[in-house]
Amino acid sequence: MENERSVESGFADLGLRTELLKALSGLGYEEPTPIQREAIPHLVAGKDLLGQAATGTGKTAAFALPILQLLDPNEDRPSPVALVLVPTRELAMQVSEAVYKYGHDLRARCVPIYGGQPIGRQIDALRRGCHVVVATPGRALDHIRKNTLELDGIAMVVLDEADEMLDMGFAEDLEAILEATPKERQTVLFSATMPPRIDAIARRHQRNPVRVTIERSTSQSGTSPLVKQTAYLIPRHHKAAALGRILDIEAPEAAIVFCRTRGEVDQLTETLNGRGYRAEALHGGMDQEQRDRVMGRVRAGTADLLIATDVAARGLDIDHLTHVVNYDVPSAPESYVHRIGRVGRAGRAGVAITLAEPREQRQLQNIERLTKQKIPFEKVPSVDALRARQMELTTETMREALATDGLDHFESVLRELSSEFSVEQIALAAIKLAHNAEQSTMDEVEIPDLSQPRDQRDRRDPRDRFDRSDRNDRSSRFGRDERPDHGGRFERGGRGRGGPAMAKLYVGLGRKAGIRPQDLVGAIANESGISGRDIGDIKVSDQFSIVEVPGDDVDNILRSMKHASIRGKKANIRRYRDER
Repeated sequence: MENERSVESGFADLGLRTELLKALSGLGYEEPTPIQREAIPHLVAGKDLLGQAATGTGKTAAFALPILQLLDPNEDRPSPVALVLVPTRELAMQVSEAVYKYGHDLRARCVPIYGGQPIGRQIDALRRGCHVVVATPGRALDHIRKNTLELDGIAMVVLDEADEMLDMGFAEDLEAILEATPKERQTVLFSATMPPRIDAIARRHQRNPVRVTIERSTSQSGTSPLVKQTAYLIPRHHKAAALGRILDIEAPEAAIVFCRTRGEVDQLTETLNGRGYRAEALHGGMDQEQRDRVMGRVRAGTADLLIATDVAARGLDIDHLTHVVNYDVPSAPESYVHRIGRVGRAGRAGVAITLAEPREQRQLQNIERLTKQKIPFEKVPSVDALRARQMELTTETMREALATDGLDHFESVLRELSSEFSVEQIALAAIKLAHNAEQSTMDEVEIPDLSQPRDQRDRRDPRDRFDRSDRNDRSSRFGRDERPDHGGRFERGGRGRGGPAMAKLYVGLGRKAGIRPQDLVGAIANESGISGRDIGDIKVSDQFSIVEVPGDDVDNILRSMKHASIRGKKANIRRYRDER
């Protein structure tokens, strides 16, 4: 009764019908969130709305409840009164489930339509009748062109995550869909950011929209004290090993690792599975059945890690998520806020980890300006720290085993071994077996710590010559004596003469591929971790380039550049030997 009174005093003030208040009470909702409190009265009154709110603020209910307000539950074969457009299949399913939950007492029928599912099944569902259609833009347009999606009765169109749909290239599809819907419809746009393209859509398709902006509170922006944010400064070729080691130390209950590309997702998933994790990949190259299977494993707890691209993970909500990892620093600060906003919800603590290459420090600074919080750099755990942590976990494993029943079953083994070995030797052997079964023993290489000033790093490890300032200062990055001549040669102050022994690399890209000397310096320095100053003469020809590098670093550079690209192009890189 107390909860019902709370709902009535909160949501009832927003003008919602009795059936919806009853459903909200049954779901345990007490007070509307700020976006719900601001948006719902305007939407119930039939006004167009342009709303800005971050992920996790409750905006699904902010438009779903006003949609359900429009329903006539007595229709046997209803026609759609609302069309909700979302960027991804996962978000389509999530919104559809929310509409069903809120509209249960109204017998609301909602059909999600998206790519990757047989279109015939969707056509059958639409023919049986529904009140609400939740769709990805491409599949909605398919149904419109086939005349299988009725639009005559559409009273409200909602664009959820409008900025994301534009970023994914759906601008023309959205325009075509909006043009096909009734002119007198109510048009609602929700977006986490408000780029000029959103304003352009609002001007073309909305009538005097109410603007609602919910400022990011600390919890919404991911800067809540409940979310611990840290960053690690790591050369690119050490990132996978560093991530594995950090996860070993952190031991997350469940984590999402965000990558930029599908290829990176697949490669990192394979690496982490090889390390002993139960990792699952999720990206746009997977069909719906694969995606559903992956998410089933994650939600059931049979997978520890979800390795995903931003687009594929859009709209996912994992209750037991404890860690979010940015394998690359997001180029847009808002993306960082969205990502780490997935942890630290509902009073739960969470951890946000970012792996930054030296060249990405400026992007981190942009994120700090947006969130108004410093993201501290931490040192990548050493091999010794990892082994100490593994010993702690083995100790906990043994404690748990000793606290369980069923040990009597193994007494015969103990008695037989006791005739040959001491009890202490038997115990140590058992601990060793448990340790090796649970812990990875593959981590033996120290990872350079770039979080400290260079002079401190040089004293600790003379092999680590990478200068963080190289990435931020153009003059230091390319050296003071660099000057291109008319033959395409890039002079670098004669580094190879009288200094350390230099070697030459052949790079199978040249001027015709748009390659410049500074592109080669940046790619080699970023991928291998050597300083730009250590790179010698460069000659760029039409079809290929020759680069001088320190002889001691050749193997490291070749290994680091094996899967790298230069200006978006894969390069064949090998040792070059002058043919005379």
